[in-house]
Amino acid sequence: MKKIILPLAIISTMLFACSTDHSHEQKDDKHGLEPLAYTLYSDKTELFVEFKPLVVGNESKFAAHFTKLGDYFKAYTEGTILLTLTVNGKSLSVKSTEPSNPGIFRFALKPNSSGIGTLVFEIQTKEFSDKITIDSVPVYADEKTAMENQPEETGVGDISYLKEQAWKVDFANSPVRKQVFSDIIKTSGQILSAPGDEMIVTAKASGIVLFSGNKTIIGSDVSKGTNLFIITGGDLAEGNIDAKYKEAKSNYDKAKAEYDRSKELIKDKIISEKDFLHTKFDFENAQNTFNTIAKNYSANGQNISTTMPGFVKNIFVIEGQFVEAGTPLATISKNKKLILQANVSQKYFNKLTAITSANFKTTDSEIMYNTQELNGKVISYGKSASSNSPFIPVTFEIDNTGNLIPGSVAEVYLKSTPIPDVLAIPVSSLIEEQGNFFVYVQTEGESFQKREIKIGASDGVNVQLLSGVLEGERVVTKGAYQIKLSTASGTLPKHGHEH
Repeated sequence: MKKIILPLAIISTMLFACSTDHSHEQKDDKHGLEPLAYTLYSDKTELFVEFKPLVVGNESKFAAHFTKLGDYFKAYTEGTILLTLTVNGKSLSVKSTEPSNPGIFRFALKPNSSGIGTLVFEIQTKEFSDKITIDSVPVYADEKTAMENQPEETGVGDISYLKEQAWKVDFANSPVRKQVFSDIIKTSGQILSAPGDEMIVTAKASGIVLFSGNKTIIGSDVSKGTNLFIITGGDLAEGNIDAKYKEAKSNYDKAKAEYDRSKELIKDKIISEKDFLHTKFDFENAQNTFNTIAKNYSANGQNISTTMPGFVKNIFVIEGQFVEAGTPLATISKNKKLILQANVSQKYFNKLTAITSANFKTTDSEIMYNTQELNGKVISYGKSASSNSPFIPVTFEIDNTGNLIPGSVAEVYLKSTPIPDVLAIPVSSLIEEQGNFFVYVQTEGESFQKREIKIGASDGVNVQLLSGVLEGERVVTKGAYQIKLSTASGTLPKHGHEH
């Protein structure tokens, strides 16, 4: 197979030798014409197509592999493809309405005039339309001319990894591009609850704790005013909330009656102003005491509710436990805001003011987060190290997407001074072998080279590429280990291509 990025300088001698005898001679040639292969990309599609060189009067069969681009490269499983060959202003079209195998559409063209042509693949699927054009495609007058102008074979020694293999696994590639990178400080950190994002529910009186329904379970969602506990006196001889309630109500009723009586007596000046004010003061004290105890009190005891919506993060007591007034019972967390605190070595102190964002992941997950994507911002950084720790804290406030748990340990990549025009590739591209790093470069649709590379700093998502791959070359970003395993096994699936 000849892998083509076709030079235009080939063209001058190939077009108009018209002897039919030469054509018959080439049909008898045991070697014949080697198939050509083109690999092209649009924003939506990768096209890898194989076909014999185009010769006037000869039918050339096309095996066109269409891959849908995205996070993962997957085969086209439906769609209509119109293939048009245009030579000297004349067009010849053929249509394929479905793939013969997932991702592979087959065509057959018999050119009727020689020259430099254009192949256009017009793609129509349920989701979108697309068009890919191959320019400067030679159409030869006869096979002898075609044989004389076959391009030299390239890619000898490349690794073969078929589309049928790539479509079955998580696979993707992307071109190496220059981008803005950042000076990176790699360190560790921790996810913490943001101030004001949590509250502790406490006992308002002494007594025995009873749980109130199924909301008193760690992780339960609660709204403002949800009852969580009941404090009851039970059979306690001392510190009995029920007895205190009854006593407070009795004192209140008595003080209210005295106050109501005093208001009548003061009108006729039967009592002095001093006695009236004393009675009023006793009433107000008794009223405040009673209202405090009576708030959220029922026949079952005093209800303890949350004043903030969120979820139950912690429970500090067990049912039936005796508690004093002020004892913490539970923690309620909104979990909307979190703190990412990174611990930075003192040697980076002069870089702290340049830190603007960070990538991070928790030790129990492979998901990489970015503080900017979580509406994060630097809220503080330490001005000095403490005697208890040689590290300086850098603190971000971030939104919680629901996947982050306060208390989690994190691996943090702090981003500081921007560095323009850096070649970078995804960390997922790397294959490490005995301390050396390699990537797979896609040279054609089904051909790859294993390249050793030199890398620089990593931000957890991308890594600086110092050497080994050129700008514009396509590096395998997902599925590199599958290529390595396939190479090690030495086996390939049965090829479904037709030439």
